[in-house]
Amino acid sequence: MAVTIKTPEQQAKMRVAGRLAADVLDMIGDYVIPGVTTGELDRLCHEYITGIQGAIPAPLNYRGFPKSICTSVNHVVCHGIPGDKKLKNGDAINIDVTVIKDGFHGDTSRMFFVGKPSIQAQRLSEIAFESMWLGIQELAPGKRLGDVGAAVQENVEKHNFSVVREYCGHGIGEIFHEDPQVLHYGKRDTGLELREGMTLTVEPMINAGKANVKLLPDGWTVVTKDHSLSAQWEHTCLITSSGVEVLTLGADSRR
Repeated sequence: MAVTIKTPEQQAKMRVAGRLAADVLDMIGDYVIPGVTTGELDRLCHEYITGIQGAIPAPLNYRGFPKSICTSVNHVVCHGIPGDKKLKNGDAINIDVTVIKDGFHGDTSRMFFVGKPSIQAQRLSEIAFESMWLGIQELAPGKRLGDVGAAVQENVEKHNFSVVREYCGHGIGEIFHEDPQVLHYGKRDTGLELREGMTLTVEPMINAGKANVKLLPDGWTVVTKDHSLSAQWEHTCLITSSGVEVLTLGADSRR
């Protein structure tokens, strides 16, 4: 699959899709409280995306995924399936949302805490967030994907956490996952050269323990092998002539 360069018209549609995805996360935060089930969070997001936004939740039925969002709690790295699990005080949860509007995808995720998090969970989330932004700051015409991965990896490992290797960011547009793959580790001055008009996600998954992960029998849920905590943040980004435009900023960040 070739890397696609988005036209100005396509970029405008990507901005709309990105804004809508961010709005879903802005909406759902108030509902992340003790006792709520991940299935209820999924229902609220689904109704908001389809009813209020007039958009499509991209994960639903994507390669057989049964729900509209991903909910990854504590040691779940990614692709957690919403269900009957009740959140309890101290839980950390990543909510991953992708919407389709006018044929284009907006993809973003955030960490949320249920009540007061542990010191480790808070720290892990902060470093995941910081590392994502260090990766995003490397996005510009003429830079290389290795610069992005190196920036993330250097920061994560400096704080004695680990970067998950098996899952990565990706190109995005009319297709949910397209080229290039955006690794969150690597060497500077290596990899694909970035060009104006590319749209891609930066979404490092980092673990408090070792980087090893395993896939559960449901075929989707990925967990840390050592049962350590995991955290992830994600933005969809557009390479511009002068650098990068982040398309999935929440309302607070846009201000």
